[in-house]
Amino acid sequence: MSLRAIKYEANTLEILDQLLLPAQSKYVQVKGVEDGWKVINKMQVRGAPAIAIVGCLSLAVELQNGNHDSKKDLRQDIEGKLNYLVSSRPTAVNMKIAADELISLANTLCEDEAVTLETMKSNFISTIEDMLNKDIADNKAIGNYGAQEILSHVPGDNLVRILTHCNTGSLATAGYGTALGVIRRLNELKRLEHVYCTETRPYNQGARLTAYELVHEKIPATLIVDSMVAALMKTRNISAVVVGADRVAGNGDTANKIGTYQIAVLAKYHNVPFYVAAPFTSIDTKILSGDHIVIEERPEHEMTHVGEHRIAAKGIGCWNPAFDVTPANLIAGIITEKGIFRPPEIRKEFFV
Repeated sequence: MSLRAIKYEANTLEILDQLLLPAQSKYVQVKGVEDGWKVINKMQVRGAPAIAIVGCLSLAVELQNGNHDSKKDLRQDIEGKLNYLVSSRPTAVNMKIAADELISLANTLCEDEAVTLETMKSNFISTIEDMLNKDIADNKAIGNYGAQEILSHVPGDNLVRILTHCNTGSLATAGYGTALGVIRRLNELKRLEHVYCTETRPYNQGARLTAYELVHEKIPATLIVDSMVAALMKTRNISAVVVGADRVAGNGDTANKIGTYQIAVLAKYHNVPFYVAAPFTSIDTKILSGDHIVIEERPEHEMTHVGEHRIAAKGIGCWNPAFDVTPANLIAGIITEKGIFRPPEIRKEFFV
């Protein structure tokens, strides 16, 4: 059974505190937007799809318990709080896209004279709640499309070896996962020989979270440090690399966890196909190339310390971007819930 990183039942929202994994599995209650902003910003919840879902559900919880004098008052409250949630982590586009769509919905409901205040609130909250089930369905479609794409390049019934980076599974989504969903589907089809996951420094999402999920799912897996990727590709006959995405630009350039770009370069050199697995909500149609993606920079402490233990020399300066951008020409395909797109096809899909 897949892990549940997000629990939402009877207007109660809880998230699995990913800062404590793998040592401790503890759920934290999110009572409203302020809590939602904090758990996203502190990375107690992370992964682009999960950020959007938790952020929006935190608003749903707050609206259920709040009082508004009019539809206009409700609309203004929705817009202000959604824009605040977007500021929690700026690189992942899913929260921004969800906010824009929900603000548009709030405006439509507000302007419709046939809609009462209570109906507006009810319809709005229902739309947010539907995000959970839709994300799981989208992830399963991504998993299936990705598995079939990879297997189409493998002769006969040969098993495959996959490399992945960061965490893109049930802990980063509503369930099943994007890149890890592809791996999960390959395993379900009994075509996965082995998966290799990077530790993903400096926050160790691979070592702490992906490894935790792979062990939980009993998927054959090995953890490697980030600097082993070239040696792995040279010696272990990797079939494909599959990673997630925090934002895909209109030309296919993709922002993902720091370290992704160098893996794509190594994959190109070793003739290993490099795939990005992401829902359409990670594609930013307003940005034409990766040059315009704002890259979040994280605190120095994440590099200089492991937990509270300092591992770096005192006084050293640090540069800690959370993401890098992989150019579209290094990407074999972008795996979505609607199928596989080659990077040039992204522009045609959205801009024609």
